[in-house]
Amino acid sequence: MAGPGGAEPGRFAVVGGGIAGVTCAEKLAAEFPSEDILLVTASPVIKAVTNFKQVSKTLEEFDVEEQPSSLLEKRYPNIRVIQSGVKQLKSDEHKIYTEDGKEYTYEKLCLCAGAKPKLIVEGNPYVLGIRDTDSAQAFQKNLAQAERIVVVGNGGIALELVYEIQGCEVIWAIKDKAIGNTFFDAGAAEFLLPKLTAESQETPIECKRTKYTVEGSEEKGRPPGASDKLGSALGPDWHEGLHLKGTKEFSHKVHIEILCEVKKIHLQQEFIQLQQTSLAFPKGEKNAEGDEVLWPVYVELTNGKIYGCNFIVSATGVVPNVEPFLDGNNFAVGEDGGLEVDKHMHTSLPDVFAAGDICTAAWEPSPVWHQMRLWTQARQMGWYAAKCMAAEALGESIDMDFSFELFAHITKFFNYKVVVLGKYNAQGLGSDHELMLRCTKGHEYIKVVMQNGRMMGAVLIGETDLEETFENLILNQMDLSAYGEDLLNPDIDIEDYFD
Repeated sequence: MAGPGGAEPGRFAVVGGGIAGVTCAEKLAAEFPSEDILLVTASPVIKAVTNFKQVSKTLEEFDVEEQPSSLLEKRYPNIRVIQSGVKQLKSDEHKIYTEDGKEYTYEKLCLCAGAKPKLIVEGNPYVLGIRDTDSAQAFQKNLAQAERIVVVGNGGIALELVYEIQGCEVIWAIKDKAIGNTFFDAGAAEFLLPKLTAESQETPIECKRTKYTVEGSEEKGRPPGASDKLGSALGPDWHEGLHLKGTKEFSHKVHIEILCEVKKIHLQQEFIQLQQTSLAFPKGEKNAEGDEVLWPVYVELTNGKIYGCNFIVSATGVVPNVEPFLDGNNFAVGEDGGLEVDKHMHTSLPDVFAAGDICTAAWEPSPVWHQMRLWTQARQMGWYAAKCMAAEALGESIDMDFSFELFAHITKFFNYKVVVLGKYNAQGLGSDHELMLRCTKGHEYIKVVMQNGRMMGAVLIGETDLEETFENLILNQMDLSAYGEDLLNPDIDIEDYFD
């Protein structure tokens, strides 16, 4: 071991106790049972994958559980958990320095330090950042005293949060036209909205199957360079056949302000000095009146409206947590702020790998895979990074893992099972694609993204039992032009065709 004052040498070190780091350490521990695997984590609890189930070739389901790190060391006696943050990485010396004043030498290192919530403002006690469904549950407890909150953000977390909140007014500010933009289009949002009102279940109405064109006129208004990244907007005719109420007001005490962002946050004193009017919670069709109550904090939106509230929830995505590692190391960093990794999860520095939210996939991806900072990808990347580290240590070659062939994610929203596959929002497909839709109100919503007769992506909400069939159709890129709109005809059992 280390000489006096020297660093302790280890063959493999992993930084981060989240899903990516723990999965990586476990896989290394299993591959090298006689080696000590170092896992450096700032938190006393680690996140472990439990109840893992491979649903299909690329779809997997699991639970995430917080556990004391001693449990991990019990499961794998050769994992040594170092409970301390990392102060500095000296990659040229192959050393990590921890906050508690120790240093560790590694041969191969995997950085899995995750990401942190992107806050609208830093250091404001009334602004809470939420970055995963865990913190969403903890947040529920803060809610007990609140009469009104403002939720900012339009991803899965915001969606889930707004659905869970009861007995409190919610002003939900989104920058898009429809809710749930990261996972859905306007159609899926409409399908889910009645759950927010939780009115009596109406009889299922089958939406007519049709093809949808993509909005063209909207494109001009988009910021330059954004169009290829954004998902597709549905054409103007998409809601024919759906009986829609306005999405602006619904019970459950949620009011959505669309196409806006937070311009400024005022504390109570600042607001009083502004001598502006804040709005009451909009009820029904009338426009919002002035608010009589004095609130602890006020949110001014870019659409000019001001609302007072008890606190603001910032659910606006994450920023890779790269800070402690950049100093003195010449990492290639992606546009989204993550450490760039190649197809073997290698960063630009020798013997340093990265996995999970901290990294940016910089290889040429499969046409139906893209990176999203989700638990599923953290697990896959952590596992695959360990395989790559092992292969390199043993001088073997390794193939890209199959999980990067097709983007596949399974989750629950509003108690519906939700499966998203491939380019489910036509990400990066330009305007050269069409959408097919089948939806039975209150029961299921199915959307497929087609390009040149081939299926490129799909959203399945409800118990559709189509995920494996669609997964195969996307993976084998079969030409489906001959089926036309019958592809989604409920009277035709599509599974029989493609087994």
